[in-house]
Amino acid sequence: MILNFEAFIVAITILTLTPGLDTAVVIRNTTRSGMRDGAVTSFGVCLGLFVHATFSAIGISAILLQSAELFQTVKLIGAAYLIWLGASSLYGVFKGNAGFEVSDAKHEQLSVSRSLREGFLSNVLNPKTAVFYLAFLPQFIDPQGSPFMQSMLMAGIHFMIAMIWQCGIAGAVGSAKQLFKSPKVIGWMEGVTGAVLISLGIKLMLEEPPTPTV
Repeated sequence: MILNFEAFIVAITILTLTPGLDTAVVIRNTTRSGMRDGAVTSFGVCLGLFVHATFSAIGISAILLQSAELFQTVKLIGAAYLIWLGASSLYGVFKGNAGFEVSDAKHEQLSVSRSLREGFLSNVLNPKTAVFYLAFLPQFIDPQGSPFMQSMLMAGIHFMIAMIWQCGIAGAVGSAKQLFKSPKVIGWMEGVTGAVLISLGIKLMLEEPPTPTV
């Protein structure tokens, strides 16, 4: 059902591994109440992906009802946005602005509802995630299939990859905190992500649209 499935897996995996707001929230909560806090927070974060995928699917479906040409235009705009994101990441590396702050916190008792809420809201209310999903998912949607089912499938794959990565971070938060404080490590990861986004955006921009069946 998904176009360019291999490209999707590579891109979403590398993007998941790149530190961002969601990773920072998982690390912060792990230092607060331990690995279970980080795992529950990660689960909340990943649940938010389905919210973004739903809104993306609704928008894609509405566009497809208008015309196939409009859908292709949206894909081109999305590909250009991916290139811009990649260029911005590389620019941040060259300027030395890559990375985020990871603060230390006192150990507190685990509150599942609090951790789940914090993870979910940090993802759902993150405008960067919303815009990224709106630009990213259409690149892999087959217009002849169900945009909603394909979006949910991609969100499900992203869910599994993100849960594995973030729970791994929660399990090794002592070393992970120092790792993510390293400007060299953050810069390297941002650089790889930027290069992947640019190459993916160019590939999708030059790709011929699928021929509709009669």
